[in-house]
Amino acid sequence: MLVLDELDRGLIHALHVDARAPFTLVAEILGSSTQTVVRRYRRLHAQAGLRVVALPTPRSSGTHQWFVRLTAATRSAHDIALALARRPDTSWVRLTSGGTEIVAIIHTEPAGPDAHALLLRDIPRTAGITAVSAHYLLHTYLGGPTAWRGRIDALDSDQEARLRAETGTAGTAGGTGTAGGAGAAGTSSTVAGSGRSGTAGGAGPAVFDAPAHLLTEADRLLISALREDARLSYADLAGVTGTTAATAARRLAGLRARDALFFDVDIDPALLGVTVSALLWMQVAPAHLETVATALARHDELAVVAATTGPTNLVAHALCRDAEALHHYLTRRVAWEAVTRIETAPVLRTYKAAATLRTV
Repeated sequence: MLVLDELDRGLIHALHVDARAPFTLVAEILGSSTQTVVRRYRRLHAQAGLRVVALPTPRSSGTHQWFVRLTAATRSAHDIALALARRPDTSWVRLTSGGTEIVAIIHTEPAGPDAHALLLRDIPRTAGITAVSAHYLLHTYLGGPTAWRGRIDALDSDQEARLRAETGTAGTAGGTGTAGGAGAAGTSSTVAGSGRSGTAGGAGPAVFDAPAHLLTEADRLLISALREDARLSYADLAGVTGTTAATAARRLAGLRARDALFFDVDIDPALLGVTVSALLWMQVAPAHLETVATALARHDELAVVAATTGPTNLVAHALCRDAEALHHYLTRRVAWEAVTRIETAPVLRTYKAAATLRTV
């Protein structure tokens, strides 16, 4: 397996701060040459699955997000998970719990005759699926634009501040790790941000201080191109969208300023020392939900914390060094009286993280 050094980790951290930061600036901040940084980026892309993508925020796209848990026969679970991962309306697909449960994030339209066709018709009719539960995502405390801390420990505060200042991303959705936004998966966690959050790091109640910018067809075309590669040049974006480079640059800047999209960086967490990944489905007393979720969002072991509907009202994605570290985390850091129930589902395989289909 590829071993990451400090330059690799610094590059990954820099991309989280600003996914479109010029390699010349990144190289200068990292104390390297532009050629070396570009070479490292290409190596990480080819050998480590590094992908930098852009996704619309649900408020701007007008979609709803659902955590869907499917129980499938062992012989068909792989094929069902792969089929879900290939759909454009999914952004996160994992196989958990002994290879019989599939967990996916599905995006649905708010209205219309086919708004929930996948949930109500297609999935229940699929051969091999024996049980389905859908959990509406209410609020994201950690994830999406807010990166897992295991990926952003290479740059110091001065380097981060300089990168944001020189790229003009301070306080925007494009500047991951700022107060804006709420995102393996994660890891690119890939739970889309649910809006401007009340505190730094994505934790806290949602505070929408301005109406959402609803995406136009031109906006969607631009984001569709960035969904494949968020580092496309403005000239390439102009070619895809049928505009000029200047128009593409202005439109992207406007979308970032309105928090209409966010950038996500996807890379295999195993390269960062993670050998155990698990979903934590928690039942929390409603009166304590905000307090518990906000506290969990500050834990280094978690990449996602989100409030949902259903019998378990809080879901988290844990990334740990090994099984012993996960046990320590569960018994010593999550063992609050307010958490009345917790179900731990080990992630066995990732089929899709953010918008990226993993090689399977």
